[in-house]
Amino acid sequence: WYQRRVRANGEEGAAAPAKKKKKKKKKNNAKPVQTDPPSIAIGDLFADGNYPEGEIQHYQDDNLWRMTSQEMKMKDYAFEEALRDARQAAEAHRTVRQYVQSWIAPGMKMIDICERLEDCSRKMVKENGLLAGLAFPTGCSLNHCAAHYTPNPGDKTVLQYDDVCKIDFGTHINGRIIDCAWTVHFNPSLTLW
Repeated sequence: WYQRRVRANGEEGAAAPAKKKKKKKKKNNAKPVQTDPPSIAIGDLFADGNYPEGEIQHYQDDNLWRMTSQEMKMKDYAFEEALRDARQAAEAHRTVRQYVQSWIAPGMKMIDICERLEDCSRKMVKENGLLAGLAFPTGCSLNHCAAHYTPNPGDKTVLQYDDVCKIDFGTHINGRIIDCAWTVHFNPSLTLW
């Protein structure tokens, strides 16, 4: 295609080829999104180190001075690195917990449940010796066993429809441990509310 050139004094000049506009490449600044099943380490999802804070409980009554005192604010600020480690471990724990709750079902071997959970936990925290990893062996106690049962290799115990199972696992970053347990059951007659 050709365009006519018009000079400043109004005269037409020679036709010149029109310049094509170059399309600008869009920068992909989007944060990575967790896969299903989770495979991207939490540290890679939040590369800037700003992990979700979760619910903040403010001090009340006799402890309000902790929020108004500049000295206490500075003390809390000094713990920012420890809080960042704990938040990273908490986000990894939350991700693993949601993942496990999506697939746990009757008929699964307890050892398989624990191994799958622990494999995902190791990926989420980028297990690194004493710096990051599992806080303790996963507990998966059934029925009358209240807590702290962990299947050993070769254990053939299977989760049943009428079982009440308590899952307890922990993650840690630099020794900052996040621990949570929840109860799993499949028979609706076991629901109390």
